[in-house]
Amino acid sequence: MKRRSILILFLALCAGTVFAINEAEQDSLYRLFQIEEVEVSARALTKDIIVPQTLKGEELQRLAALSVADALRYFAGVQLKDYGGVGGIKTINVRSMGSQHTAVFYNGVQLGNAQNGQVDLGRFSLDNMEQIQLFHGQKSDIFQSAREFGAAGNIYLTTRRPYFKSGERTHVHAQMRFGSFGLANPNIGVDVKLSETLSFTFDAEYLYANGKYKFRYKRVLPDGETAYDTTAVRHNGDVNAVRVEMGLHDYYSNTGFFRIHAYNYWSERGIPGAIVNNVWRNGERLWDRNTFVQAEWQDEWFNRWSTRLLAKWANDFTHYKNYDVKLLPSNNEYLQEEAYLSFANKIQVFNWWDLSVAYDFQYNVLDKQNLLLDESVEHFDRYSHWLSAATAFNVQEYLRLQASVLMTQITNHQSPITKPKFTPGVFVSFRPYPKIDLSLNAFYKQSYRYPTFNDLYYTDLGNADLRPELARQHSVELAYRKTDKKYDLSFSASYYYNRVTDKIIAYPKGQQFRWTMLNLGTVKINGVDAKADMSFYLPLRFVLRTRLNYTYQTAIDVTNPNDTYYKDQIPYIPRHSGSAVLGLEWTARRGDHYGFNYSFIYVGERYSQQQNTVYNYVQPWYTHDLSLYGEWGIARYRLKADLEINNLLGQDYEVIQNYPMPKQNIRCTLAFKY
Repeated sequence: MKRRSILILFLALCAGTVFAINEAEQDSLYRLFQIEEVEVSARALTKDIIVPQTLKGEELQRLAALSVADALRYFAGVQLKDYGGVGGIKTINVRSMGSQHTAVFYNGVQLGNAQNGQVDLGRFSLDNMEQIQLFHGQKSDIFQSAREFGAAGNIYLTTRRPYFKSGERTHVHAQMRFGSFGLANPNIGVDVKLSETLSFTFDAEYLYANGKYKFRYKRVLPDGETAYDTTAVRHNGDVNAVRVEMGLHDYYSNTGFFRIHAYNYWSERGIPGAIVNNVWRNGERLWDRNTFVQAEWQDEWFNRWSTRLLAKWANDFTHYKNYDVKLLPSNNEYLQEEAYLSFANKIQVFNWWDLSVAYDFQYNVLDKQNLLLDESVEHFDRYSHWLSAATAFNVQEYLRLQASVLMTQITNHQSPITKPKFTPGVFVSFRPYPKIDLSLNAFYKQSYRYPTFNDLYYTDLGNADLRPELARQHSVELAYRKTDKKYDLSFSASYYYNRVTDKIIAYPKGQQFRWTMLNLGTVKINGVDAKADMSFYLPLRFVLRTRLNYTYQTAIDVTNPNDTYYKDQIPYIPRHSGSAVLGLEWTARRGDHYGFNYSFIYVGERYSQQQNTVYNYVQPWYTHDLSLYGEWGIARYRLKADLEINNLLGQDYEVIQNYPMPKQNIRCTLAFKY
């Protein structure tokens, strides 16, 4: 009772104050289009309590990656579920916490989980992406929406923003990508400067692939005997998709801005079935339409108080049809709508002390219909409330502290009103030598995750009796960075211990769209992430860049000592994984660029089921990818050509058991900018 009173008092205290943003944290990045580009050689000391993993700008384009999901493979502690092909569904899992504990934010607003209760990162192209960031715990800035305090990890996707030099009013870019599996992927974008403060952006792309690729599928029994060895062509992996985005950006003052972003994605794709006992299925089809419009407004008052408003409306439609007579016939439609509002404030009480408070509300409604049985529409809706309060202390350059508490209340219309859940978080960063960018960072955080509509209602295999998850995170990190005229180095190593109670897992059983949902009870996760980024500025305008990531983790089920899988690794979590990227680029005197990029990804052995037996063993896999590129300038025009060779050695491998991945494949890109 005493603890509850303290929490309520803390919320009331913060709610009664007005909030501001530090002048150093103003949104100056997005005002670059108003000024000439300036190259800065020195870097400020890192101010993040938990240093994020970041890919941005040309670094993103150099990777042999087509979508956001492909790029995230190069982050430490990340596991990607990929079912193969260009149009295959791709979801992400960070530090074995599960996809639902990782929130994905698109230009500052969280994406909903309409499809399978998860965000399919395969539908977000890199062509319109400016930056990708991954934060463990949460962002270091306490001026954020309440929902951002709720996830165990946050991924921030920032799309291309308009930057104009003096005298420029229009930018145009066009691109054509083609390659293996019948890939055709044109893209076009336009930026228009409407006034000194107002600009408009447009970006659209079409994606087609027949999804047919050769594979070798071999299964060896525990006694060493070969059960079957098949060479065949993967079918039903085709995709037709259209993405259109528009944005309006108004920076009406030095402190205030307003942005509107509209997004529409439509796709029809085949879902290649699992290959079991030398038989594969080709009978599943999926139609998607994802639409949302979001707005953001932010301004500052009296140099101390800042306010931020977010609003979003989303409409997601999914049609799943199964033609395969060997499986349970299905012809289902799902329509989900979402309305979201966020109000956040921050005040700078002193130069060393900030306070913030935020309130978010979200309404979700799901309509489900089984067309095969001609059933009436099933209707489900949900009301979600988040209220956060946070404080931050900066003791010169030596010590930074943050503390937050989040109240979450989620109620389904069909269920009784739930009690609010309070989850705290504490973050600390210690820098013993202010002139050296060396820091010891640590945090403790609780995250509460309520079952999604998919977990409860989406498919016939959903589980309406699922219990909410409660995750406790502990993390310690040592980070170092040094910048010189000849090199740029950054290293970090972190140890984390996570404990998840009533962990919800999902894995395909028979059909990819239909997943088995269940509570595991209690899962303990221990892991180590190590990262290194190095750039060396060599003579003759050469630059050598390297990026290394390694992750070791154990994620074991400790629910019941009597279970046969007690202390076994949970499904699809490797103990060892890592990646390496090596790039060399050369800049000519007149500004032309040439280079190559090599990348290597390794994922260790895993198990497809709860029991870690030889029958459930999934072999390790690794891939080598290579890309070559050149960029030339002709007057005000820029031309670029890029050649990618993925899975260079043609390895046969599976990310998910019984779903073979493509062997060697090629992509070529031609781009034009004005």
